[in-house]
Amino acid sequence: MNQISKQKILITSALPYANGPLHFGHMAGAYLPGDTYARFQRLKNHDVLYICGSDEYGVAITMSAELAKRSPKEHVDLFHQVNADLFKKLNFSFDHYSRTTWKGHKLPVQEIFLDLLKNGFIEERVTDQLYSESEKRFLADRYVVGKCPKCGFENARGDECPSCGASYEATDLINPRSKLSNAPLIHRSTKHWFLLLDQFKDKIMAWIDTKNWKPNVVNFIRGYVKEMHPRAITRDSEWGVPVPLPGSEGKVLYVWFDAPIGYISATMEWAQQQGSPERWKDYWQDAQTKLVQFIGKDNIPFHAAIFPAMLMGQNQPYKLVDELPANEFYKLEGKQFSKSDGWYIDLEDFFTRYTPDQIRYTIAANAPETSDSEFTWKDFQSRCNSELLGKYGNLVNRVMVFAKNQCAGVIPSPAVLEPIDQTFLEKINEVVQQINEAYEGFRLRRASQLMMELAGIGNAYFDAKKPWSDAKQSETRARMETTLACCFECLKSLALVSSPIIPETAQKVWQMLGESTPLSEQKWDEIVNRRLQSGQKLGEPMILFQKIEDSEIEAEVAKLHEKAEAAKPKEYVPLKTAITIDELDKVDLRIGIVLKAEPVPKSKKLLKLSVDLGFEIRTIVSGISQFYDVENLVGKRVVVVANLKPATLMGIQSQGMVLAGSDGPSLEVLSINSLSPGSTVS
Repeated sequence: MNQISKQKILITSALPYANGPLHFGHMAGAYLPGDTYARFQRLKNHDVLYICGSDEYGVAITMSAELAKRSPKEHVDLFHQVNADLFKKLNFSFDHYSRTTWKGHKLPVQEIFLDLLKNGFIEERVTDQLYSESEKRFLADRYVVGKCPKCGFENARGDECPSCGASYEATDLINPRSKLSNAPLIHRSTKHWFLLLDQFKDKIMAWIDTKNWKPNVVNFIRGYVKEMHPRAITRDSEWGVPVPLPGSEGKVLYVWFDAPIGYISATMEWAQQQGSPERWKDYWQDAQTKLVQFIGKDNIPFHAAIFPAMLMGQNQPYKLVDELPANEFYKLEGKQFSKSDGWYIDLEDFFTRYTPDQIRYTIAANAPETSDSEFTWKDFQSRCNSELLGKYGNLVNRVMVFAKNQCAGVIPSPAVLEPIDQTFLEKINEVVQQINEAYEGFRLRRASQLMMELAGIGNAYFDAKKPWSDAKQSETRARMETTLACCFECLKSLALVSSPIIPETAQKVWQMLGESTPLSEQKWDEIVNRRLQSGQKLGEPMILFQKIEDSEIEAEVAKLHEKAEAAKPKEYVPLKTAITIDELDKVDLRIGIVLKAEPVPKSKKLLKLSVDLGFEIRTIVSGISQFYDVENLVGKRVVVVANLKPATLMGIQSQGMVLAGSDGPSLEVLSINSLSPGSTVS
């Protein structure tokens, strides 16, 4: 497609929540598709601005920060950097990566709030909320547990019961209490502001009718819009963008309200850093700008209905989203990624053995565009070995090595083209055009398939022409040189079309072709339409990918299951029947010093102990020989049940019991070193 003038394309990827590290599931949903699209559109010579940043407010942040004993700011600082570093590791090409805690974010958020209020789309209401008198604060749903009003489950969450699945308001819970302190909660009236989303139903529906979005997006959002109702947009908290009204102290705007405005504020920050503070308007307030927002399916309501409604109700000429290529979920070996369940890949460890391009290609080739897909270690191995190494890397290596040996390391001149050569070059152009269309249509899987198809075509052509045979005779060397010249055209195209997905590898191929400028700064159409220069000196051949052995994959799968097993909740021995304090008082616990310890003959578990209780020395038989060597017990101060009736074990009368604690396979004798023998324990 020939470009007469540059088109402005504003691209955003969903702002990742700075509440934990990202994983490959996130990359597949909103980030790799956004990055490949941005890279492609830059190659198409468009004016591209790719914006992202950390979403840093909200109740989940404050809750996690409290549990981690950090301030909310310390918490988001940590994960903002963790995730920014991961994006950098994966070679994401954001033009700016911002955060919603930067000082300029508050202004556009408050301006949009005030516009909506002035225009009658926000309403102040007094509602009952749950309040902790001991903590002196209102508690959001995430902080609340209680008895389910539907089924009576005692540990129901503040918004949903994990037992029966019922949804309700937190104020509907019976005997609600704080999740953090277990303190009881009371109902107390408080003032909040509600966005009257129901007033936008018709306008949103009419706007959606003008879009040609993916069916999974359109079908979902039509049903959602029909059910839109007034929704609270404020919270009682100190962590967030303050409500800009008198008498609203302690009120902040809900994270789902301020976060999408983060796209706008991030662009403002980018403009400031460019030395042109008003330049953000060239993108957000120009009707000719194409706005493309990449999200996961869980974000469809906010980007296809709520955020557009917010923009429709305020007074600035902000762009509404043009394209919303939402992806489905990307799982790990059939299950959702979960750090708490141990079902995740340690990325720091991953990148000690594998390259960013290997995972970028694997995700792209199985992107969850129309249905959920998954990462499996076997698929990763297959993609890397059969496709990246076996097709792509094989073609590059065999052509480069052959040219070095037969053509003095320069690109040869083609002689007369035979029909097979003409057909090959035409097929290259045909596949390149199909890849162009796939990128334009957000079909990353299709682009990946066609990329490998192009490598396969190149390998098949090289095999069919047999240049090694032509190199043996002087009269056929010209034919051999023509074959190589055509192969280099294929490598040129392969580098171009693969650069949005595997940019590091594509740049290496570009350099091997003797090109010195960065491939990312080239123009797609110019590269497609110009032939490589005959006589151009080639770079040295490089090995692009290493084979991944079965043993490596077996080890990775084993590690995954080991982490999951270690993360399983501990199973505790059930409590025994309740006893009274009078029954407990009957037990006489004393401190004793072990004077002597020896194995009991013919027993694998029992030890015979001599224990000094201060007022007398007793013989006690204890089943701890598998956990203690006798020499480590002598001198140990132990807790003894001193009034236990004697019992005979293996022919030895035992005059008490030594207390010990058990944790599955391990056991530890209770010891109190600061008390003298005979001291009571209660």
